[in-house]
Amino acid sequence: MKSSEIMEREDFKKCVEFHGHICPGLSIGYKASGAAMERLKEKRSEDEEIVAIIETDACSADAVQVLTGCTFGKGNFIYKDHGKMVLTLFSRNSGEGVRVAIKKGAFTLDPEHRDLMQKVMNGEAEEEAVKQFQSLHFQRSCDILEMPLDDLFDINSVNIPMPDKAKIEPSEPCDICGEPVMATKLVETDGRKICLACA
Repeated sequence: MKSSEIMEREDFKKCVEFHGHICPGLSIGYKASGAAMERLKEKRSEDEEIVAIIETDACSADAVQVLTGCTFGKGNFIYKDHGKMVLTLFSRNSGEGVRVAIKKGAFTLDPEHRDLMQKVMNGEAEEEAVKQFQSLHFQRSCDILEMPLDDLFDINSVNIPMPDKAKIEPSEPCDICGEPVMATKLVETDGRKICLACA
């Protein structure tokens, strides 16, 4: 499917609306989520039917939330700070899981694109440079959307324990700041129960 056709799909538009713009990372998250959902034969999670574990807090994570329905608030969106473009998706219905990891070299930006991105992020780019960066960034997004899954990802079944369901527990006040904290998140120090921020 051509990138222009994908960008007209309602699910992609929802990802862009949530994230704020089209970029290569969002395109990767879109493709990874779609591949994982298809592999597990799952639909968007209304509650905790599926669980997503992401290993990056970059742009791709937003597409994962939109497409899978996994969110921090529902407790079925788990973030591991590994700095990897990896999504692991579990189905509570089937007990199966799939890991979608970007292949080496699949997300490489050419030197001009990388240099312009650095300048834009640092606020050092002139208007023409910003336009050139946006053009390259959009084209890279299109390239990713059109890449065959086999060229973009390693997709494998996983055999690790299913994450627990979200827990809702009563709160207790922190002995230092007094703010209510989920009791299981308090740590005991010198006979006092304190929140992680105060610890």
